[in-house]
Amino acid sequence: MTSIRHNKVSERHSDAVLDAAREVVLAVGVRRTTLTDVARRAGVSRMTVYRHWPDVRSLVADLMTREWVDVAGRFATEDPVTAAAGVVRALRGHPLWRKIVEVDPELLLPYLLDRRGSSHDAMLALVELGIARGQERGSVRPGDPRTMARAVLLTAQSFLISGRTMLGPVTEEELDAELTVLLERYLSP
Repeated sequence: MTSIRHNKVSERHSDAVLDAAREVVLAVGVRRTTLTDVARRAGVSRMTVYRHWPDVRSLVADLMTREWVDVAGRFATEDPVTAAAGVVRALRGHPLWRKIVEVDPELLLPYLLDRRGSSHDAMLALVELGIARGQERGSVRPGDPRTMARAVLLTAQSFLISGRTMLGPVTEEELDAELTVLLERYLSP
């Protein structure tokens, strides 16, 4: 995998640095992660890391994109409803997601209020493709896949981010079932 930022870093170094960043973030959280710690764990020089990621936030952004897109890859093979519900479940249990939500939730705020990140763009592309394929098969209603993908992503994101605030009298499984019903009805032809 080449760097998501298309820097000229070797594939071997890029993977090693992202893997090391994942380990460090899981151990101490984003705020306490340093590029020096990541370089040491990756077995590369600090300059190798600094040349390609100017700060921890940019490195973690690339790491999140890699991790979330890997999970969201199921959109390529499953119908959009099954994929969206499965991605929400998988991300909710993903160790990196859980660490960020528990220790550094403010890291997510810009992506909720101000702008899309690379992860959003990559996921939108996958959801659009899933919707377009569903439309070709007749399992998804007609409409603009770009607009529909955004609605699906916003809905799934709300269940992922705010779902736990609704637990208590209901379980995650019950909310997941409702997400499935909601998306099935939205996308049904």
